[in-house]
Amino acid sequence: MHPLTLRLILIVAGILVISSIAGFVLSRRVKSEVGRSTVQNLNARIRSWWVMAAVFCSTLLLGSGSTTVLFALISFLAMREFITLNRTERADHAVLFWAFFVILPIHYFLVGIRWHGLATIFIPVYAFVLIPVRRVLTGETKNFLASTAKIQWALLVCVYAVSHMPMILALPIPGFEGRNAQILFFFVMTVQMSDVLQYIWGKLCGQRRIAPRVSPSKTWEGTVGGIVSAVALSTALSWATPFRPAQTAAMALLICLAGFFGGLVMSAIKRDLGAKDWGNSIGGHGGFMDRIDSLCFSAPLFFHLCGFYFGTGMDPSPPDWILRWLGR
Repeated sequence: MHPLTLRLILIVAGILVISSIAGFVLSRRVKSEVGRSTVQNLNARIRSWWVMAAVFCSTLLLGSGSTTVLFALISFLAMREFITLNRTERADHAVLFWAFFVILPIHYFLVGIRWHGLATIFIPVYAFVLIPVRRVLTGETKNFLASTAKIQWALLVCVYAVSHMPMILALPIPGFEGRNAQILFFFVMTVQMSDVLQYIWGKLCGQRRIAPRVSPSKTWEGTVGGIVSAVALSTALSWATPFRPAQTAAMALLICLAGFFGGLVMSAIKRDLGAKDWGNSIGGHGGFMDRIDSLCFSAPLFFHLCGFYFGTGMDPSPPDWILRWLGR
């Protein structure tokens, strides 16, 4: 673990300590019913952040293998929420078995052995074809397109997109060897800071709603204030990245915008399904999908921008041990 990564972990711990103190003070001072409800929700979020930050930092300390396993578990739980909220047919059960217990493990196995050439196309190409083929073999045509599309979306959003975060740990970036954990930490911290700050700014001065029928809590004031604040804070962390300050600001802005639209799209899906949250697994946040919705859109963008502009390109060939096993 690089010393600068440890410094980032200490910064997060400091932010959480300050947030916990602020939440405690507010719980003693706020008297109105609406205010107390808001503070209770805020404190529930802070407690959940302690747990999520501890788990994430612990896996980073344990190495890339543990981080890959963590995100595989997150993908599994998020996809379960996605599928549970959607109505499925009996004929979908066999397809879902393949999605959960064959495609997801194979994909993360490819990520874990760093065969990224195949990992980046396995779900959008091979699984995309396999899902409708397995569905049609059931002989049931009712809601065929809708059922197939739901499972394909679940795999793309919950598995494929999320898996780009552990893939960041293997990006070959000249002059930054052994420090990729800092890049992943920077990315996750930027997106999550943007979410938190948008929530805070929205509570403080949010007036004009952006899309009231999609996400009533998102306002122009909250969104702009949150993104600008997150970009400023992320730019101050440029020392932990391979980017110059101006590049850091540009990267932070792009991933914050992608995160915002990711959250908006996933909110539209929830509204279409008549649900407020994807689940209730995380106190104050809802379900796993509620917590990672902004990461789903921004993770692939950040991964490919880093690889294209700052990396040397991913080797599409399989690992050497597979080539030896194949006798090549």
